Amino acid sequence: MRGRLNAGLVAGGALVAVVVLTALVSFVWTPYDPTLVDAAAKLHEPGGGHLLGADKFGRDTLSQLMVGARTTLYVGVVAVGIAALLGTPLGVLAGMTPRGWLSELVMRVNDLVFAFPALLLAVMLGAVYGAGTLTAMIAIGVATVPAFARVARAATLQVMVTDYVLAARAAGRRAGAVALRHVLPNISSVLIVQASVSFAIAILAEAALSFLGFGTRPPTPSWGRMLQESQELLFSTPRLALWPGLAIALAVLGFNLLGDGLRDFLDPKLRRIRADG
Repeated sequence: MRGRLNAGLVAGGALVAVVVLTALVSFVWTPYDPTLVDAAAKLHEPGGGHLLGADKFGRDTLSQLMVGARTTLYVGVVAVGIAALLGTPLGVLAGMTPRGWLSELVMRVNDLVFAFPALLLAVMLGAVYGAGTLTAMIAIGVATVPAFARVARAATLQVMVTDYVLAARAAGRRAGAVALRHVLPNISSVLIVQASVSFAIAILAEAALSFLGFGTRPPTPSWGRMLQESQELLFSTPRLALWPGLAIALAVLGFNLLGDGLRDFLDPKLRRIRADG
């Protein structure tokens, strides 16, 4: 039986829904072309024709934020997808053969990859293939693989000692069939929570990479690059940094609350433990 909806899950879901809705709306409508440079609107104050004002190039801030949400979600979905598709099978494999040399090899390689943060991987990939959105997605995805592998392995170890898995193995079921029919369905909730938490990390990583010039390239709007472009006007026009910074903070908060809420919702025992504490 699932746990009840909690305030964190509702709040996180609402924040994530706002970000997703903003990104979807940007496909069909934005107040202005987010890449349009308008010298006459340079540093336009909020109000009038520009609800949140305009930047130093005269580009509409709200339009950039809307398209920036689309870019951020796109990078996050692909990066987390890469991590899940690579890390989950490796973790399940390691969990199903805990005492084998293959499991040891997988986890040692996993530890090696874990030692390289996304920023460092992006710098390395950018030096070889050039900076860009694809570089950011691959770097973030590869850097997140160890998290999925560790979570999948820990959950698989718990599932492998259950009666139904022992019965399936005793009946001669192949390892692949056991993994597909018994292991993956029973660790899916843990993977969903990990995906939500990893999405928050991916948003921060994408913003950091764009800020440093290794992420999304101009003229495509990005929250991280909006922060970078606002540096020189931070004290004279702080609102230029306020809006993208607030967008990043709310998006990260939303996915973190969503992940924490899903953990409680999908694990009633954990919910009861927190309530008793």
